Amino acid sequence: MGTKIGVVGLGYVGLTLTAALADKGFTVYGADVSPTVLASLSRGRPHIFEPGVEEIFAAGVGRTIHVAAELPRDTVDVAVISVSTPVDDVTHRPNLANLAAAARAVAASCRPDTLVVVRSTVPVGASRDVVLPELRAAWGERVRLVMAPERTIQGQALRELVELPQVVGGLDEASLAAGVEFFQGLAQSIVPVSGLEAAELVKLSNNCHTDLIYAFGNEVALIAERHGLDPLEVIRAANVDYPRPDLAKPGYVGGGCLSKDPYIMIDSAGERRPFLVGKARQLNEFLPIHVGETVVRMLVEARGRSHGARLAVLGWAYKGWPATDDMRGTPIATMIRVFAAAGVTVLGHDPMVTDDVIRQYGGEPVSLDKAFTEADAVLIINDHPDYRAIRVPEAFGAARPAFVYDSWRVLDGDAVSAAGVRYAGLGYLPPAPTAVAAGETPEVVSA
Repeated sequence: MGTKIGVVGLGYVGLTLTAALADKGFTVYGADVSPTVLASLSRGRPHIFEPGVEEIFAAGVGRTIHVAAELPRDTVDVAVISVSTPVDDVTHRPNLANLAAAARAVAASCRPDTLVVVRSTVPVGASRDVVLPELRAAWGERVRLVMAPERTIQGQALRELVELPQVVGGLDEASLAAGVEFFQGLAQSIVPVSGLEAAELVKLSNNCHTDLIYAFGNEVALIAERHGLDPLEVIRAANVDYPRPDLAKPGYVGGGCLSKDPYIMIDSAGERRPFLVGKARQLNEFLPIHVGETVVRMLVEARGRSHGARLAVLGWAYKGWPATDDMRGTPIATMIRVFAAAGVTVLGHDPMVTDDVIRQYGGEPVSLDKAFTEADAVLIINDHPDYRAIRVPEAFGAARPAFVYDSWRVLDGDAVSAAGVRYAGLGYLPPAPTAVAAGETPEVVSA
């Protein structure tokens, strides 16, 4: 296949697209400003975990995949902009400096007839207001520009890049036709839309809707907790053979997209702020704080104090399945501040996250077996398959934890309780069992 593709920005979006395009036979030139990223990729070793990507890079670097600080001059037929568009930690306003810089770099290194694809998540209007002026300043009116949002889920990106419909909006008819032709070489189906702005709003709508429906599950859990109910029982009963949309189970909502895209949607709304988007994000950001404070309170109830208590936290990546090492939007980043303020020592384990990263976030790495035998309590944050495979009561030692707070309810709760260990989860706080299986009185106090 003779088409040469440039990808500017080799974070998760650019990295997976590069691999998918190379796997389809394209020659791909990846550009990134990070020397560390370039050094790793040039050895065929991706800096981000995603199933299948490492194998494609190992086979393709230097042949179908080339990486450098800049795109080669006058070489690529298509230039994809996939740089980060972060939001400010305080104001939550999107920072589009990377987007503008990438557009300038494309304009400087590519020909005017190059098709430019915006893949980054941007506020509605940014492709026209930020990218287009940079291209026109260098190329005049000879601009072909499309917006085609990335919509994959981590852990399944290579499959979804092919199987998910690719939404494409163009600056004009010629741009749209070129964009559709390009993505037909990658994806099984294309969904053309009326323009750049429609495509931008598609991405924001997908992610904000996901944030919203998860927030409702969390709302149900918080109300159930207030009344001593099991939110999973309530949600299961509500969904059984009911013909309207299913309720989502409660859970943490993080990651690189869902933790920032709602703020980009809010920015897109202008002076009339959305009614739902901000409230859903506020609720989902509150959940880790609520759980952290609940766990501290349970430690005080069980041990008489939180200071000096040892809490084993399992699952530091923002999600456990599909497995990832991504720490963006991880609940532990919020919880660790609550635990530190309460004087709790945090032991950390995650099959995907390195010990160095756990230390950077304030934890002490621990093995999975010692997490259950050397801690005063255990908090399971994500649902990695290794945690689903834990057998109870075999995991417990002689000195058992006072409680297990199992956010995703992946353990056998009845077995935990039968072992004399209090079992809790999101929105689920039954009292402690009165005795362990061997007849001993447990060192816990009922809530």
